[in-house]
Amino acid sequence: MLTLSACIVVYNGCDEALKAAASVLQHTQKYPLTLYLVDNASPDGSAAQLQQALDAGALPAGQGQAVRLLCRQTNGGFGTGHNMVLPLLESQYHFILNPDILLESDVLSGMADYAQEHPEVVMARPGLRYPDGRVQELPLRKCSLLALVYRQLPFLKCIKPFNDRYVMAGQDLSVPTDIEFCTGSFSMLRTEVFRAIGGFDEGYFMYVEDADLTQKALQKGRVQLWPQFTAVHAWHRAPHSSLRPFVLQMKSMARYFAKWGLQF
Repeated sequence: MLTLSACIVVYNGCDEALKAAASVLQHTQKYPLTLYLVDNASPDGSAAQLQQALDAGALPAGQGQAVRLLCRQTNGGFGTGHNMVLPLLESQYHFILNPDILLESDVLSGMADYAQEHPEVVMARPGLRYPDGRVQELPLRKCSLLALVYRQLPFLKCIKPFNDRYVMAGQDLSVPTDIEFCTGSFSMLRTEVFRAIGGFDEGYFMYVEDADLTQKALQKGRVQLWPQFTAVHAWHRAPHSSLRPFVLQMKSMARYFAKWGLQF
């Protein structure tokens, strides 16, 4: 029998994370699952609220399920939070999930089954859609400088073709497809691969660390989009709405291009 693990890193707003966690527990029924909640030193008291919720039975674990809460004393960033579980994992497949993900079916078991049939694939993500049902256009190719600029400044229509390439616009994405960028909002890795590549590069505080992780995974095998599996992703897109996240993203982009080469 396969074994699964999943991790949700929380920074403020524990209510959303609890809904995500509940959907994971409710719909992941086929295989044993350990779900990790990592509080990244939330200043709004989310760690205590999560513990209270667990104590009150707000996340009842079913047969073969376990829920573990880990609380950091400092906010080391997205990747650092996810790396906390790395030495604890005993699963065959590990899922990286955002707090704004909601499952509506047993996507985790389905992806694990499909991965068993395709051993050459080491990392994958499902199709993601907004709560209103619209399909999300997420990056699928290696980070492109001009595509990233366009996504911040969409009025620059002259560089839109770079973004079209970035999201593989015009290609048939209704079938399993090889990709070069697997979003950190919802991705699956073979646990042995996640461990072998050392998890996330903790030099990133936030943003583009998932692109970096994908490049490391590609050194071990294929990375794919599996659109036959779907989940809801609220996608708050903080870099577009305030200055500090935008600055953090720029710093992460500089680190990424220094490691993997600048691509326009």
